Amino acid sequence: MLIGAHVSPAGGLHMAVSRGRERACEAIQIFSQSPRAWRPTAYGEEDFAAFRAALADSEIRAVMIHAVYLVNLASEDEQISSRSLASLIHSLRVGDAIGAAGVVLHPGSAGRLARDDGAATAAAIRRAGRSIAQALSESERCPLHLENTAGAGGTLGRSFAELAALLEAAGEGPRLGVCLDSCHLLASGYDIRTPEGLGVVVDELERRLGLSRLGSLHLNDSQAPLGSNRDRHADVGEGELGEEGCAAFLSEPRFQGLPLVLETPGPDRQGPTRAQVEHCRRLRARGLEARARAAGARTTPEPRG
Repeated sequence: MLIGAHVSPAGGLHMAVSRGRERACEAIQIFSQSPRAWRPTAYGEEDFAAFRAALADSEIRAVMIHAVYLVNLASEDEQISSRSLASLIHSLRVGDAIGAAGVVLHPGSAGRLARDDGAATAAAIRRAGRSIAQALSESERCPLHLENTAGAGGTLGRSFAELAALLEAAGEGPRLGVCLDSCHLLASGYDIRTPEGLGVVVDELERRLGLSRLGSLHLNDSQAPLGSNRDRHADVGEGELGEEGCAAFLSEPRFQGLPLVLETPGPDRQGPTRAQVEHCRRLRARGLEARARAAGARTTPEPRG
């Protein structure tokens, strides 16, 4: 597992690598433009070359790009839809240029009033799928990971069934994958607070999507309880998942080898710190040890009386 953090590219794209190194990251995630503005950052080949050189000289082995929060590929508003598509294409092309492991995307929203309207949700999934397919056709290599959502209002992707429908609507091509966020899983009703509970959830993911679609992970604790449908990130071990739930997520065998990124607030509200990244490594070790003990207890024969 490649453990790391979301970092800022302020001051130049290559600065994200420096900030990742400061935090002892093996994976980093960035925004390729301001997360709350439509205007794309005009990176050029010099920016990409500097980033690639910095990356090659670091211990970072995976780079993720997060699409901006404004993107809503399911919108019925033509202006929002076209801007969302342009922004996603920009992110994918930056991903092509820097060799990113994937662009993470919140698929969009059907609108709050459409949440309980199956026909409206299905129509929104079709709209999002068409735009996703077009964005992939206008970029070259970078994978696209659809992120599961907490399920507030009409957001799409709150269940594995909706993620499967989105993948199907987008053409199910080889560049399409999924990013699992631990906070969003809990908030949308998936109880992942124990290794056993998480195992059941990953079993369902495997049945509905296939493990080959799982491309990246976000580890965030949750301020809001199970099934709340509220997206409120907490620092690792300080929310409803707690240290044991986070350790279970970090040590899930089917997650190994994937980039895992912290998007936590941080102690000063400035994002994840080196101490938090290193704490995750300790929690992972704790989780692996607990799983090994549990497996040993299951396989140890009972003494004969």
